[in-house]
Amino acid sequence: MSDTILIWGAGAIGGTIGAYLARAGHDVLLVDSAAEHVAAINSYGLLIDGPIETFTQQVKAVTPGDVAGRFSRIMLCVKAHHTEGAARQLAPHLAPGGYVASFQNGLNEFVIGKVLGIENVVGAFINFGADYIDPGRILFGGRGAVVLGELDGAITPRLSGLHALMTEFDPAAVMTDNILGYLWGKLGYGALLFATALTDDSIADALDGRTCRAVLTRVGREVMAVAAAKRIVPQGFNGFDPAAFAPGGTAAAVDASMDAMVAHNRKSAKTHSGIWRDLAIRKRKTEVDAQVGPVVAEGAALGVPTPVNARMVAMIHEIEDGIRPLSRANLAELAAAV
Repeated sequence: MSDTILIWGAGAIGGTIGAYLARAGHDVLLVDSAAEHVAAINSYGLLIDGPIETFTQQVKAVTPGDVAGRFSRIMLCVKAHHTEGAARQLAPHLAPGGYVASFQNGLNEFVIGKVLGIENVVGAFINFGADYIDPGRILFGGRGAVVLGELDGAITPRLSGLHALMTEFDPAAVMTDNILGYLWGKLGYGALLFATALTDDSIADALDGRTCRAVLTRVGREVMAVAAAKRIVPQGFNGFDPAAFAPGGTAAAVDASMDAMVAHNRKSAKTHSGIWRDLAIRKRKTEVDAQVGPVVAEGAALGVPTPVNARMVAMIHEIEDGIRPLSRANLAELAAAV
């Protein structure tokens, strides 16, 4: 068994975390399916660029087929819709008694758990801004929440160890006994990001648009209504106030939360979401089915209507398929359609 930290997925999230941990003196192995990214890292180092700081870190990187050995600490940082496949690939490399921490968007802890056993999974919630720019180069655009927790709420030695490790990336990283609350809070905020990605606007501009707020409010309220039906208490972060969007939340509270999210996003050099980047720049599938899809499915099972989110999923698919352009008119159409 190796004491190396294995980071599976060396894009925006995994690459940024991995570079910081390697710079702090930890033995880190990055794994990524993009051979050109792996080659660039091994040849020139991994460049972290942006307003936080700029540095190039030497760190070893391999493609999945070249991973050897077993590891007690694995961070899974792939896109949500690649979770099951990645979990199956890394399964032979998880040491007995080791864990996999999901540094992803969505509820992927449970997808990983079905493959590896839920007892081998640690929950993680992240909201810092980063983008993969080119092979070997990542933009670290702005800091955001980093929260870690066991799925059963226990504070365990492995959680404490992971927390100590992550404070070397972000000293403000915290442990929680309600990681599911943070993950559902991120589902609410993430649904808002999918709505903003229907447009070409920045996150801040879309959230700040007064004509957009009514439909954005409905998007957030549906997610929080499903969470309430599941008896989950979502947690707020970086301006997102779950109580404002929860059943009974006031319009004034929503406006205050929107204003706070605008202020947070104005500070970041990452102006657009990764969702928008997938649609507009990389021309690839987004995580909509893995993030918003489960909310719609849970709502249907619980008798909680989610028509706005269901229609938004369909519109995102139309953009992915090249039959719908990015435009603020999409938000108006979304509002009218439901």
